[in-house]
Amino acid sequence: MLAGRNLAGGKPVPSTNDLRRYPRTPSPQGTLLAWQYSGKKLVSSLGNLGLGGLYIRTPEPPPPGSFIQLLLDVPAGEVRARALVQRSKPKDGMGVKFVAMQHEDRGRLAQWLNTLSV
Repeated sequence: MLAGRNLAGGKPVPSTNDLRRYPRTPSPQGTLLAWQYSGKKLVSSLGNLGLGGLYIRTPEPPPPGSFIQLLLDVPAGEVRARALVQRSKPKDGMGVKFVAMQHEDRGRLAQWLNTLSV
């Protein structure tokens, strides 16, 4: 598994996982997103992201199987989505899979991911 390592040129290598449909890319340092779960509104940093989901750094992640709402600001505007918690690691974070996203939001996310991989 390649977990966001750097090549000789300093360019990040996307994370891969045989179960993922889309590769993950390390998020830029300091990238934050807002998310909501069970009536609580939180702001956390991103670990990595892709068209299929992302990793959210949070000390108290919801358990796997939980649904969350999220909001991410990208250069082209806001990306809103509903996601399912796939993996949860207390004191570290959670891996989530997008389950619902408007076409326009997906386009903005894809555009940003393309600029990150250049």
